[in-house]
Amino acid sequence: MKVRVKFSKYGPVKFIGHLDVMRYFQKAIRRAEIDVAYSEGFSPHQKLSFAAPLSVGHTSSGEYFDLELCSLNSTEELKTALQSAMVEGIDILDVRLLDDAEGNAMASVEASSYYVTIRDSVVLPDGFMKKLLAFYEQDNIPVVKETKRGHKEINLKESIYELSVVSCALGKADEEAKERIYMKLNASSGGNIKPGFVLESFCNSISYELPPFGYTVHRIETYREREGEFVPLLWEKS
Repeated sequence: MKVRVKFSKYGPVKFIGHLDVMRYFQKAIRRAEIDVAYSEGFSPHQKLSFAAPLSVGHTSSGEYFDLELCSLNSTEELKTALQSAMVEGIDILDVRLLDDAEGNAMASVEASSYYVTIRDSVVLPDGFMKKLLAFYEQDNIPVVKETKRGHKEINLKESIYELSVVSCALGKADEEAKERIYMKLNASSGGNIKPGFVLESFCNSISYELPPFGYTVHRIETYREREGEFVPLLWEKS
């Protein structure tokens, strides 16, 4: 049987890279004495697969991994056991049992939503947010994206599903209400776009150089596509 686990990442843990997060969960699963399934062969490993990797330095309330189990009493008991093995900065938010036909988390990802927050120390040019919204409203945003095969010109607008300016807090990641840029972007394996790339493309268009580390990124949610809409990876049809 397979379960999908949703977790958050915040605080100093945000500086731990994806591979180290994977190793951390492998050890935490052993500490929690979860009856996890292992692969066969000379070097058996836990049957564990993560969804879209999170960039170092970013916080999140929408991270996922799939875990194959040999036995399960209840998802609530599993959630409690996992949480008991977590360090500060990682919280287990939800655990759901998956159907046998459900695809793995990584292959299911189609989009991600983010809050981008400009640091208070950064002095922005006049009308920055208004110009950003106008940038998004264009039908065609030609940019050059670096790929594994070189450089490719794309229409960035096709990969920005939503963009707005909001004021909100981020829970444990940032409890202060601030003005933030909301983005929902393509996160599929064939067209993944990062929020930093969108922001930097806009800054280039207005000839403004954003200072290094001038903004923070928080991933809100990770989505798959169902019935023509983006829904969270733990979405259940009502």
